[in-house]
Amino acid sequence: MALAFTTLAKLWLARRQLAHIAAHRAAVPPPFQNQIQLADHQKAADYTTAKTRFSMLSVQFDALLLLLFTTGGGVSLINARSLHWFDTPLLQGIATIVAVLLLSSLLEMPFNLYRTFRIEASFGFNHMTLKLYLSDALKGLLIGAILGLPLLFGVLWLMNQMGEYWWLYVWSVWVIFNLLILFIYPTFIAPLFNKFSPLQDETMKSRIEALLARCGFTSSGLFVMDGSRRSAHGNAYFTGFGKTKRIVFFDTLLTRLNIEEVEAVLAHELGHFKNHHVIKRIVSTFAISLGFLWLLSVLMKTSWFYQGLGVDSLTANTAVALLLFFLIMPVFSFFLSPVMAAISRKHEFEADAYAAKQTKSADLINALVKLYQDNAATLTPDPLYSKFYDSHPPAALRIAHLQAQ
Repeated sequence: MALAFTTLAKLWLARRQLAHIAAHRAAVPPPFQNQIQLADHQKAADYTTAKTRFSMLSVQFDALLLLLFTTGGGVSLINARSLHWFDTPLLQGIATIVAVLLLSSLLEMPFNLYRTFRIEASFGFNHMTLKLYLSDALKGLLIGAILGLPLLFGVLWLMNQMGEYWWLYVWSVWVIFNLLILFIYPTFIAPLFNKFSPLQDETMKSRIEALLARCGFTSSGLFVMDGSRRSAHGNAYFTGFGKTKRIVFFDTLLTRLNIEEVEAVLAHELGHFKNHHVIKRIVSTFAISLGFLWLLSVLMKTSWFYQGLGVDSLTANTAVALLLFFLIMPVFSFFLSPVMAAISRKHEFEADAYAAKQTKSADLINALVKLYQDNAATLTPDPLYSKFYDSHPPAALRIAHLQAQ
């Protein structure tokens, strides 16, 4: 029932989005008529429409896949095979979880391929070759195995050995693991997928360093990432934690924006840092994960939890409980989406306000308009759809706020 309700809600929201975009496709919204050409506006409408229609198919496939794994007996069958093939509970549990994850990835790969090589390519955004796509997938699989398997082993061991309060121990390990990833990602993981070169433009570099000094931000360097190797989309971000923080610009961004606009975009990103948004998100994520683990500790003691998801409670184990919980969690957490999105949009407004104090708001407005145009982001999303899915405020509202600074 919950799955049906969530799936229907997603499809209904998608239909609203499609209807709203179609109704506003014929004309550029008044705030953007002097900057956005009608052809670009309609390209954004068509791009968003294509992605939304495809997402509707993905939603239905994901629902079917979840049913096959749960009430369809998929998890139960894979678990039975693992119990037959392996002797120890830890290996049995790891085999069950890994088999389901690998099978899910394989079944979802055609969707990812179509999204990349059909939708993204047809609108001129995809620069990735099939060889590069497969290389990225293989690297991701290897990194997932190197980092994920020891974590999974430790989690299952703690669940089996730490008694009633195992969830506190697992949560502690999860927190440490995530903080470790924040430290090592910029230096060891990200370079496996992209090339990062020090920023060479001395004029831009000096402007940015002056901005960093005003904002009290220290980093391990300014880098340009070869984002154009995979996509025409542009972005900028800072990553890492503590002394490993680094500022990264997509090369596609630097070719499109002038120095003042790049500075304004970076000031926005620094606004997240200055307002402690990153720390707040990390803390909130850890708090939510603690609540979920406690909930799992309660549910796994009940027989109806397993039976309702197609697994015999007599053959269930901690690995099956963990797997089932995280398979169904997105179904029940979907209706928290508006809350999380609202918090994210609030943070974006605050970062914009900070950027307007450190640079000219007009520069940030010009940069945002160019990014909306280059990324074919729709200027007319459905308001309700946006409340559920958009982590950033709608373009017109965001720019109106900046103009009022």
